[in-house]
Amino acid sequence: MRYPAPLQKLIDNLSKLPSVGPKTAERYAFFLLKQDPKYLEELSSSISNIKSDITICHNCLSISEKDPCSICIDDKRVQKTICVIENNQDLALIEATKQFNGKYFILGGLINAINGIGPEKLNIKRLISKIEKENIEEIILALNFTLEGETTAMYLNKILKDKVKISRLAKGLPAGSNLEYADEITLASAFKNRS
Repeated sequence: MRYPAPLQKLIDNLSKLPSVGPKTAERYAFFLLKQDPKYLEELSSSISNIKSDITICHNCLSISEKDPCSICIDDKRVQKTICVIENNQDLALIEATKQFNGKYFILGGLINAINGIGPEKLNIKRLISKIEKENIEEIILALNFTLEGETTAMYLNKILKDKVKISRLAKGLPAGSNLEYADEITLASAFKNRS
């Protein structure tokens, strides 16, 4: 069944969102159809203003309301340590732990040969420039423990090892997991990085 044109257009647009198929888009559309106009106006305003209200910090390349971002201008943070991450979501996760008090740098992705993403498509040249200009003493590679994350970490380690101290996040068994479900690489890493 084809819905009225405005509703169908909404369903079609919602289904373009990541992880939203046609059925989920349809549920979202009918949910929105039942909402108060004030809520819909607020949602619409949030969506239409997202590009104009958000900027990119020229220092760390994170999204922010201001340039430079609040982390980059915070004098209480460690100035000579940079946590290198893939994206803004990773920054939010690390900040939520309240365990890191340095600065960040967003690579903008990971090396992925299958998808044609080489080092030249990432913010690696800017990272090198930042390390040299700001006399950075340590970078912490906080990249996913996937093939792409490991490839990127190995590449960065190779090109930066003579410029700066490099460390990686420890890896091992997640809290609440059973040994029987751990793969050999994770288990070996858990032994190697034990404390």
